[in-house]
Amino acid sequence: MEKPQKTQEEQQSSPQMAAPDGGWGWVVVGSLFVSSALVFGLIRSLGVFFVEFVQYFGESAQAVSWITSIGLAMQQLMSPVSAAASNVYGARPVVMMGGFLSGLGFILASQATSLLHLYLTMGLISGLGWALIFTPTVASVMQYFTLRRSLAMGLGFTGVGLASFAFSPLFQYLVEAYAWRGALLVLGGLSFNMIACGALIRPLGKPKVVVKAENSTKLNKCSSLFSRICEGFELALLSHRGFLTYSVAITLFNAGYFIPYVHLVAHSRHIGFNEYQAAFVISVTGVADIVGRVASGWFSDLGRMRMQHMLVVWTGLLGLSLMLIPVAVVYSGLLVVSVVYGFCAGAMTPLAFAVVPEIVGMERMLGALGLLQLIESIGGLLGAPLSGWLKDYTGMYTLSFIAAGSFLVLGMLVTMTLPYFWSCTAPPPPSPSMKKSQDESIEDGLLKQTLSSNSVPEILCPLDDIPYSDKE
Repeated sequence: MEKPQKTQEEQQSSPQMAAPDGGWGWVVVGSLFVSSALVFGLIRSLGVFFVEFVQYFGESAQAVSWITSIGLAMQQLMSPVSAAASNVYGARPVVMMGGFLSGLGFILASQATSLLHLYLTMGLISGLGWALIFTPTVASVMQYFTLRRSLAMGLGFTGVGLASFAFSPLFQYLVEAYAWRGALLVLGGLSFNMIACGALIRPLGKPKVVVKAENSTKLNKCSSLFSRICEGFELALLSHRGFLTYSVAITLFNAGYFIPYVHLVAHSRHIGFNEYQAAFVISVTGVADIVGRVASGWFSDLGRMRMQHMLVVWTGLLGLSLMLIPVAVVYSGLLVVSVVYGFCAGAMTPLAFAVVPEIVGMERMLGALGLLQLIESIGGLLGAPLSGWLKDYTGMYTLSFIAAGSFLVLGMLVTMTLPYFWSCTAPPPPSPSMKKSQDESIEDGLLKQTLSSNSVPEILCPLDDIPYSDKE
């Protein structure tokens, strides 16, 4: 009775357990829905505070833009840390700690007396919290779904669009009713809800590093600290051609993707619309974003078109729509362009994450997401300040939106250089044996060879054929 029970436990602890494609996975999708709303939906709506900070602190648009850029860069720079922590401790405690830090950052920001304080609180502290939340939650949803992965990701990310629709007018009301300090206190309270979202994440098995330690105790005792770090952070991906190519593409996407959410409200007010009309533009974009995410996920799961090809289509359309925003000087025209932009931005987002397992394999997906966001943080750190500098230099936001669209078009072209991109069918996923042979270090290989030489061979030799010796 003990042996079958042990086998069952080993299967449950395996990181490659079959995805249930439903069940508790839909609860994890709900956790992603709320978390994405309170992370990226909130980031998108911080443009309401942008105008208030410029007026209160008397700083330039470029200086204030660094608040969002630092927060976004921290969310992405620290993603490998959250991925490694999830590989060791599991996603649940990591996400709960992230929810606490994100709320704490906004509460401390409400007492800021300079932009430096906002850099440290909203930028560093809340940004670190967002990093601990986002990557483990996305990876948990992907582990629960295989056949309906794109749809699950699309539904989970609809929280971003819904938050964009609701948060902009809500934040505008909070700023008018309680000033920006009181509004930031409310945002801190909202962010604490992500602690409960983390508690809802039920892992399918034990963390990856724990499983490896249990299955190969001797090997892990002999392995060096560097080898363990490589395992936790999946550093072997830095020599993976497809991963590096996609990292460059995502970095270019990231440089232009968030610029409208930083400057679209300010641009609307700059061309003559009042604050509520400007906030409504973001709300309309959010509704279109929701529809785009669900439609993209549903169509992708039909399997009629490869996800990489769909990603290129939506990214190209997104870049073109961004370049058309300065042309729309009439309010109705601005709303139409914003709807197109919101739909394409929503359709692109779930695909940008869903193609990662197709490139690197499911087993390395969590580490790949962490490293991917670390690399793309370069685009997030420079995109908004660059657009702010262009506005300060030209006195208008025209070049800012053209630069944003250009980044996305360049990223689309880089995506088209991925291995097997021009194939009509998706390549076979990397097998675990190939992955192990590529990732093992020389030290681990020698250790495994030594251990395997002491194991029992598959074909046993008769005892009579073994020479006897008194010497040990």
